[in-house]
Amino acid sequence: MSTALTARERMLGRLRAAAPSAPAAVEAIDTAIDSHYQARRAAAPQSARQQLDAMQAALRAAHAEVDCVSMDAWPALLAQRLGAHGVRRLLIDSASVEGQALRAALPAGVETLSFERPLAQWKGELFDSVDAGFTVARSGIAATGTLVIAPDAATPRTVSLAPPLHVCLVYISTLHADLHAAARAERWADCMPANLVLVSGPSKTSDIQQTLAYGAHGPRWLWVLIIDDLSAHEGGQP
Repeated sequence: MSTALTARERMLGRLRAAAPSAPAAVEAIDTAIDSHYQARRAAAPQSARQQLDAMQAALRAAHAEVDCVSMDAWPALLAQRLGAHGVRRLLIDSASVEGQALRAALPAGVETLSFERPLAQWKGELFDSVDAGFTVARSGIAATGTLVIAPDAATPRTVSLAPPLHVCLVYISTLHADLHAAARAERWADCMPANLVLVSGPSKTSDIQQTLAYGAHGPRWLWVLIIDDLSAHEGGQP
């Protein structure tokens, strides 16, 4: 017993000796993190065009379909693709600007639905008969091809999760180089959103042999439209 106690005391003594005398202040940690990411971005600066290219490449690598479309052209393009894909029922926030623009361009055979009822009242209908859900991302993270979605009452998390096809629109002007840049620019520390959804591709899983299967736990397909809202202001490509 005495030998065991001695070994224990030696181990605790080493831990106490290695422990810092006082924890680092939160401000110091924040400064160190900021410096790390700023140095990394300075070493490889990204223009809006480079961020766009990185965003598209990362999303395509994750098995998503991506297009960069002008402000005027995206509703007609998306409406045509939804019809060609066989979408008959589309979950959408018809009160939003984007929802109104898309709804006006849809062919007669595509029905739009709003998320107006509690999920429990129409869960069966939602999971069995809704073909696609349409969302608008709050922003995008170029380094990982991640869509930052802030669900609300009109577009809850279910819209991007339940239908087999998730269509998401994101504006070039909202792209950030990395997660740190997004958190800083959107001031998450000052007012952390109650619910953020980070989407980097369609739902996928794999078995023990690492065979990928898509759509097992969420949308099988992810379509992303990156809207060029910079060219109109800059007179050219971003």
